[in-house]
Amino acid sequence: MDGVTSHPTDLTGTGLSAAWVDELVERTLTEDLTGGPPLPSAPDVAVGYDVTSAATVPGTQFGTADLVARADGVLAGLPVAARVFRRLAPGATLTASATDGDRVRRGDVLLTVRGPVRALLAAERSALNIASRASGIATHTRAWADAIAGTGATVLDTRKTTPGLRPLEKYAVRCGGGSNKRMGLYDVAMVKDNHVTAAGSVAAAVAMVRERAPRVPVQVECDTVAQVTEAVEAGADFLLLDNMTPDQLRQAVAAVGDRDVELEATGGLTLAVAREYAETGVDFLSVGALTHSSPILDLALDLRVG
Repeated sequence: MDGVTSHPTDLTGTGLSAAWVDELVERTLTEDLTGGPPLPSAPDVAVGYDVTSAATVPGTQFGTADLVARADGVLAGLPVAARVFRRLAPGATLTASATDGDRVRRGDVLLTVRGPVRALLAAERSALNIASRASGIATHTRAWADAIAGTGATVLDTRKTTPGLRPLEKYAVRCGGGSNKRMGLYDVAMVKDNHVTAAGSVAAAVAMVRERAPRVPVQVECDTVAQVTEAVEAGADFLLLDNMTPDQLRQAVAAVGDRDVELEATGGLTLAVAREYAETGVDFLSVGALTHSSPILDLALDLRVG
């Protein structure tokens, strides 16, 4: 761990909007605190607070909670998790002992929060869910980044993200040493087979995009080396090389030559073959599994009362 800060809720440098993060925190807490109707077994208990903590923890009790790694990995989402505690305990003291992007070890204390125990316990699961999910993605991404280190290729994510969590998940990819592909359908024109069918040809599809969205980069999906040549001649900025073998990728790289066209390999990639594919000369490997299949990083909250 390399970072120590007394301002762990600072989003500077994350690329995350404070308004978006605050909305995420609100939605996340709502699931736990105001997500359902009054319980039939306790109709007199108002929905909107942690019923267990309200019953067992004195309202005046203060404590200190440590956010702790239960496994080795790469940290991400700590400023977002910290804002969960800030939301329920505005006067809490938060001190971070790690920074997003750090490699952490089992047993490391990542964040220490001192405040009302009821608030700390009410915030616990929401904070852990956010940081565990983001850190799991960062950890998985780091494994890919390490696997292809020195090849000149970069690992990319895709749009296969959890609905509503795309900014956080793509941020986590960056924390793990990867890079982001397009954020949505608006920032890159991805010409795929269905677009070609509708437009009539690759050249026609690229020309239509150039005419109607001249400032948007154009990427074309290619399944064969022949399609690579067609897409380059049509004026594509970069190519998505889908389900090609390493030999086909090398042929695609040779076909592009020294033209200013970036190449991205995708489809069926695994860590076991990552380096072989990266060494073909492509610029990127895109891996949907970074965001749709990463296991969480096990994190926990350890409380000390008093």
